[in-house]
Amino acid sequence: IACKVETGRALAVAGLHPATGGSGLELCSGDMLLEALVACAGVTLKAVATAIDIKLKAGKVAAEGDLDFRGTLGVAKDAPVGFAQIRLRFDLDTDAPQDKLDKLLKLTERYCVVYQTIKSGPPIAISLRCA
Repeated sequence: IACKVETGRALAVAGLHPATGGSGLELCSGDMLLEALVACAGVTLKAVATAIDIKLKAGKVAAEGDLDFRGTLGVAKDAPVGFAQIRLRFDLDTDAPQDKLDKLLKLTERYCVVYQTIKSGPPIAISLRCA
């Protein structure tokens, strides 16, 4: 079971996570969500660091989440579908003082589109059309 996703730059093939019966050859949409968060947060952090004059020697951004696969498999009605928790972590190599790092984190959180979208949970409209 797979779905082709045209990104405008490439064709990505998304499929089921191996824990839900997928082959592991396709991209997992849950992983893609976390990867989008990492990408957006990393770019935002770098832009903010540049704007407030924080020199970054190196950095790593990581995201991980807790997911009960029983929910998405429909095997436990009481199990939620989706991530129960997501953790976003920045590991930076910098000499910046703590007050500037606090500001960097606060502004990165404020301006990261993917973070704010996940955090705020905006209304989403869903529809189905048949050709």
